[in-house]
Amino acid sequence: MILKTIRKSSICAVALVGLVLFSTDKITAQNVGASSEYINALTSEWTGERFPDGRPKVSDSILERLKNISIEEAWGVLRNKGFQNQYEGDWQIMLPDEAMTGRVVTAQYMPLRPDLEKQVKDQGVVKEGRSPNGGTNSWPIDILINGDVYVADGYGKIADGTLIGDNLGNAIFANSQRGVIFNGSVRDQEGLSEIEGFNAWMKGQDPSYIQQMMLTSINSPIRIGRATVLPGDVVLAKKYGVIFIPAYLVEELVLTSEVTGLRDEFGHLRLREGKYLPGQIDSQWTEEIKKDFLDWLNNYPGKLPMTKEELDNYLKERNY
Repeated sequence: MILKTIRKSSICAVALVGLVLFSTDKITAQNVGASSEYINALTSEWTGERFPDGRPKVSDSILERLKNISIEEAWGVLRNKGFQNQYEGDWQIMLPDEAMTGRVVTAQYMPLRPDLEKQVKDQGVVKEGRSPNGGTNSWPIDILINGDVYVADGYGKIADGTLIGDNLGNAIFANSQRGVIFNGSVRDQEGLSEIEGFNAWMKGQDPSYIQQMMLTSINSPIRIGRATVLPGDVVLAKKYGVIFIPAYLVEELVLTSEVTGLRDEFGHLRLREGKYLPGQIDSQWTEEIKKDFLDWLNNYPGKLPMTKEELDNYLKERNY
């Protein structure tokens, strides 16, 4: 009996060792760039079309409409959905009067550690086919496409933490027709300002070049100040701050904010006319005010920001 037990234990041990060896043989280094499968999992609530890298393909028309949404309106919709950590303020902005929207590509930087940097370079160049020329801070730029916004966590480093200069800035704009959002700094700001259409939200600028820091990942979750950012998020950047929006919520957010804007326009008009008291407009609307609002919408003096079908469906769902 004892002999049988020993033999059974030996067989189990050999099987376990074999399993461990098999699993170890399958282990590979962590990718510098996230796989499409990983991005699909991160953004699993998105049901629409995707880019080859897995990021949600939010439409250009929604990105354009988003520019007209205020930071407060976007923040309010997200907060009501339970997303309370998607805003970051306190920026230096190159073109503060110009809004920027786009689909997020993320990058994470950390203080330099030589053994990890070697692994990152080996993985990026040998396994993933990234460029061996120049610094790894060019790698996120190489994958940008039209409509992307390059968002990077440079852990707030200013001196020796400049993630781009005007050369990389030109490459960014050529690929994405957008700009950058950096929890970090840039150099050559005078040259960057000459790139027509390029914009940047950053924590500072400095004439130094990037030193003692390294790229660790592309298109993984990152932190930008108070906000958690995923690849494929949609960003709304204005002089009043930056909001990162989950892709699956952006269309609803735009439409909800547009209707809120119309409600505000109607309310302000009626207050100026003296038709209603402030307390009537600021509280739950009566059926009389709702009907007045719907009549006003049917005779709206300008161009509605959404289609009539979108508006009708939205109002029907909310029993206006």
